[in-house]
Amino acid sequence: MRLRSFFFLLGMVSFCTLSFAQEEEPIVLTNPSFEDLPHHSKPPRGWIDCGFRSETPVDVQPSGTFSVIKPPMDGDTYLGMVVRDNDTWEAVSQRLSRPLKAGQCYEFSIYLSRSELYTSTSRVTDNPANYVTPTKLRIYGGSDYCDKDYLLAETSLVINTRWLEYRFKFEPIADYTHILFEAFYKTPTLFPYNGNLLLDNASAITPIPCDDEPIVAEAPDVPEDTVEEVVVQEEEPEIDDQRVTTPPTTPVEEPPVVVDDTPEPIEEEEIAIPEPEITDEVIEDVSFSDLTSEDVREGVTLRTNQIYFKADASQITDQSYPVLNQIYTFMQANEGIVLEVGGHTNGLPSDEYCDALSTSRAKEVANYLIQKGISPDRLEFKGYGKRQPIATNDTPAGRRKNQRVEFKVLRVDG
Repeated sequence: MRLRSFFFLLGMVSFCTLSFAQEEEPIVLTNPSFEDLPHHSKPPRGWIDCGFRSETPVDVQPSGTFSVIKPPMDGDTYLGMVVRDNDTWEAVSQRLSRPLKAGQCYEFSIYLSRSELYTSTSRVTDNPANYVTPTKLRIYGGSDYCDKDYLLAETSLVINTRWLEYRFKFEPIADYTHILFEAFYKTPTLFPYNGNLLLDNASAITPIPCDDEPIVAEAPDVPEDTVEEVVVQEEEPEIDDQRVTTPPTTPVEEPPVVVDDTPEPIEEEEIAIPEPEITDEVIEDVSFSDLTSEDVREGVTLRTNQIYFKADASQITDQSYPVLNQIYTFMQANEGIVLEVGGHTNGLPSDEYCDALSTSRAKEVANYLIQKGISPDRLEFKGYGKRQPIATNDTPAGRRKNQRVEFKVLRVDG
């Protein structure tokens, strides 16, 4: 009997050890070196294009197309992605063999470079252009292809023109079944430009113990003789106001068409640095569809986390329209309520940049409601920049909370 108990306990220990070992196995990406026949405008096998529907997809290089001839770091091919001067950029995604787990820390590496030549045509001027300005890599976790639910990590600008290994440590805040690699502009992005990013030889995603060290990307030391003199252009190109770019988001109902008798949007105002105003009461995660006039009074702040914008811009994304339409319906049903739209940013950029961005975003939200039919007399807008944080700016989750739009009840007439 004792011998049987001993072997039972030994078996349980072996089972637990095996289960733990299996749980700790690295997550191996499909086609991590982006191997395929060299071609342009088509992602390599195992990867899904997540770029803009109005633009061509990523390239498998070196194909000679766009003058890209750099030898691979690993295997025969690598991935080439660009950002464009018409505010579009490229990304790829794939489903992971096993989900990333919330609260588990991981390490990951990938080789990155920049091509000295990536010749194409400017989407703005329609003239020949060399997409050579440095970009960065952003890595997102999500629950579906092309889903950018959480920014796991990002690099500094990739200025090196030879292959260098970039190492990452990250800690997901939720379980994610998909991963996305995105080329993106220098941030804060004052204006879009033409640039390129090359990716090769991605490692497995390996679970590691969490510690108190910051979860950041480790950029390699770039030898001076491998770096060209590259300056991100500081003059804003002339933009054709007629161009339209649409990111690949889940289709939603389009906003109603504006009729001719729509009130004019709020006129442009000078950006002034506001003094902090702390309200007496805040309703968190408010549901405007359930809100009535009896629920609100002067001075109450209505806070929602469901209004989204394109990165470093005031353009509202499609995911925001459901809650914006709820706010419109609420204001239409309660004609005596006057609201202030308050924009807030995280604490990373400068005060001047945060004030400008938060004001622009608040104005964009106010204008949307006005174009829907709300009287301009019932809406004000103000940018508070980074002066009223509601969470820490030391973590990605905290910065996401701070970057928000709030609605303060200024008056309740009648």
